[in-house]
Amino acid sequence: MAEILIIEDDKGLNEGIAIGLGGEDYHFTGCSTLAEARRSIYEEKKRFDLVILDLNLPDGSGYEFLKEYRSITDHPVLVLTANDLEMNEVMGFELGANDYVTKPFSLAVLRARISNLIKLGRERENAEYARGRYKDEKLYLDTNEMKFIKEGQEVLLSRTEQKLLKILLENRGNTIPKERMLEKIWPDGTEFVEENALSVAVSRLRGKIEDNPSKPQHILNVYGIGYVWR
Repeated sequence: MAEILIIEDDKGLNEGIAIGLGGEDYHFTGCSTLAEARRSIYEEKKRFDLVILDLNLPDGSGYEFLKEYRSITDHPVLVLTANDLEMNEVMGFELGANDYVTKPFSLAVLRARISNLIKLGRERENAEYARGRYKDEKLYLDTNEMKFIKEGQEVLLSRTEQKLLKILLENRGNTIPKERMLEKIWPDGTEFVEENALSVAVSRLRGKIEDNPSKPQHILNVYGIGYVWR
C-alpha cells in the first residue's frame, strides 16, 4: 500500500482528497501545517511514497519545505496549489517538484497523476536498488543488503569503504569526480579530511576486492578527474 502525505491547510480539501481516492490502494496522512508534516517525517520517521504539497501554509512557505524535503529524499512531490502563475510553476519545478496541479482540479486527473508518480517512483527505486549490486564469477557485492563476498568468502568493509563502493556501483560506467566523492563520503564537510583520504580509501577497497590491486580491473583511476567502476 502506498503511503501518501497531504500537506494542505484546507481540512475539507485535505479530507476530501483522501475520501475521493479511498477506493485506491493508498493510505493517507493528512497535515494542515508544515510543523505537523515535519513531525511525521522527522520524529515519527514515516516514509512516504508521495507528498501532495500546498504552497500557501499558515506556518511557512511550501517552496521552502520542498527545497528542504528534496535535500533528504528523491521521493515524488506533487504540488497542489491555487498559485497558477507561470513563475510559480517554474519555481516549483526548479525546486524539485515532480508535478504541479492548480486549483480547482479534476479528481480523476489528480488520481491519474498520483498513480503515475507512484509508479515512476517505485521504478526508480527498483533501478537504484539494482545499481547497488554487482555480481560476476568471483564477486558478489550488494550495498543494499551490505553483503560483500569474494570467491565464497565474506569481505569485511569499513563504513567509509561501504560508502565508496556504493557510489561506484550506483554510477558504474560513469566517471565520478573526486570532489563529488568526497562530499558523498564525508557529508559533514571535507575541511577536516586529509588530502589523501580518498586515495587511501580507494587503495584499501581495491586491496579487498581486486585480484591484483596494483592492476585493478574494476576500480579505475581517471587521471585528473576521479574514479570509475568497470
